[in-house]
Amino acid sequence: METVELIRKKRDGEKLSYAELEFLVRNFVAGKIPDYQMAAFCMAVYFRSMDAHEMADLTQLMADSGDKLDLEEVDGFVGDKHSNGGVGDKVSLVLGPLVTSCGLYIAKLSGRGLGHTGGTIDKLESIPGIRVQLSLEEFKRCVQTVGLAIGESTLRLAPADQKIYALRDVTASVDSLPLIVSSILSKKLVIDSDGIVFDVKVGVGTTMPTLPKARELAKLLVSISKRCGRKASALITDMDQPLGYNVGNILELKEAVATLSGHGPADLEEVVVRLGAELLIMAKKARTADAATQLLRSKLQSGEGLQKLSEMVRAQGGNASVLTEPHRLSSALEKVEIRATKPGYVHKLNARMIGEAAHLLGAGRMAKGEAIDPAVGVELYKKRGDSVKRGEPLACLHVNERVRLEEALTRARGAYEITRAKPKKVPMVHDRIA
Repeated sequence: METVELIRKKRDGEKLSYAELEFLVRNFVAGKIPDYQMAAFCMAVYFRSMDAHEMADLTQLMADSGDKLDLEEVDGFVGDKHSNGGVGDKVSLVLGPLVTSCGLYIAKLSGRGLGHTGGTIDKLESIPGIRVQLSLEEFKRCVQTVGLAIGESTLRLAPADQKIYALRDVTASVDSLPLIVSSILSKKLVIDSDGIVFDVKVGVGTTMPTLPKARELAKLLVSISKRCGRKASALITDMDQPLGYNVGNILELKEAVATLSGHGPADLEEVVVRLGAELLIMAKKARTADAATQLLRSKLQSGEGLQKLSEMVRAQGGNASVLTEPHRLSSALEKVEIRATKPGYVHKLNARMIGEAAHLLGAGRMAKGEAIDPAVGVELYKKRGDSVKRGEPLACLHVNERVRLEEALTRARGAYEITRAKPKKVPMVHDRIA
């Protein structure tokens, strides 16, 4: 086989066989295919797409390009969850412990925040002492003993994806759906899970701004997962405004703890419970969505999910006492409020602009490896549909450094649109794909 011939075939819209895709992936990871040829292949896929067979083959080959996490010794249903990211998205910190308290196992590899979106790993690292870079054996032991492990993906897992994504990032081929699906699922398939639930967020605060695009992605994630031997379903959830009332790493960790204690915001609790119900039904721990929802809400009220999170934190070397005494976590030096300039109702609360405000304060990073400030962020007082009076506080910025404070204030103020008429209620879950 010749690489240039395979590039030509895809450029001309032809389908590639498993053997041809295997040749490309194996030799690229081995350094025998140069970056410029793989970049050309990615661009050919961008314009010519792939069918379901090609996507499934590419996904599996990328997953098989490095180490795998064998969980055959785990006696029970192993679940996983993926989100395409958003603002205030602390779902994994609540969902994992909650469904584990219902008898499932959760083995999850998560990422860090980039740009205006947050990352689960950054939020976890707000806990003193916790280790997220676990060896495969440590990760496996945590799943077996606690029922739950959340760690950071390593270079040894799906290295083909990491090498290909680095090229896509600098060659304007990031938003190719076949490559998006293969990238997401290759990192899921390295774990020997039984089922995956996808939280496909739609709106201005995430990578899928429109419902048709989000629905297309959700359908592909579910169908290709099943082709690769995993049970799967997806919910399309709202991300036009931030999820919950807090944006920023420690702020979000505290809100996750409050939710696991039965005192969380309604929108976050709804998304978590709906996603959890999908996993419980897959695992046959509940026969209906209503039964699953009832079980999950009972675990929130009892605090059993918080106990599971504490167990995981201790198993990964962290100080779990901060979960029951969150005031011991770091807090910002200063709080700066923004206030309504007129009365009315919050018609829109732009998630992206709130995420950008938090990023300007130091909660996020523009490039991998940049340091973040875990204590800063944005606390929301008013959200879509809430009534406001002139001069009433809308939100509060938690600030340590004032260098970019004015820019952050401008973003936060601009995120709010206040009108005289009360807006129609927007559902948190727009669709279900199964």
